[in-house]
Amino acid sequence: MRIGNAQFWVHDQDEALDFYTKTLGWEVRADVTMEAWAFRWLCVGPQGQDSVGLVLMPVPGPPMLAADASAALADLVAKGAGGTLFLETDDCQASYEDLSARGVVFNDPPTPQAYGIDTSFRDPSGNNIRLTQVLEFDPTRT
Repeated sequence: MRIGNAQFWVHDQDEALDFYTKTLGWEVRADVTMEAWAFRWLCVGPQGQDSVGLVLMPVPGPPMLAADASAALADLVAKGAGGTLFLETDDCQASYEDLSARGVVFNDPPTPQAYGIDTSFRDPSGNNIRLTQVLEFDPTRT
């Protein structure tokens, strides 16, 4: 058993698709519309990591969720309460500079932590994304 995909709720699939492919440089893994259900399965992922994808799922409305529940979920996502995606990089500072040049607005600069160098940003829907350069862990140090 292994993880194939993870999922973020998004407010606008086309806007999310532009962000993940044009801004982050990811690739489309699947973009399939099922007309009978008016449902679009949209999955993206980082180039070179084919085994994992991120499904960009629209915040559901009626009949799946009542209108008030849908609005509440959309509001929570916008506030960053929809979960977090943890990305790893070999060079946090270089990735920060590259993504900043592409238009990503970071919440904080790369900051040394006990586990590595870390920063964060959000996608257009408000989903949290952490970018970390993981440092080698020495279990003998406390």
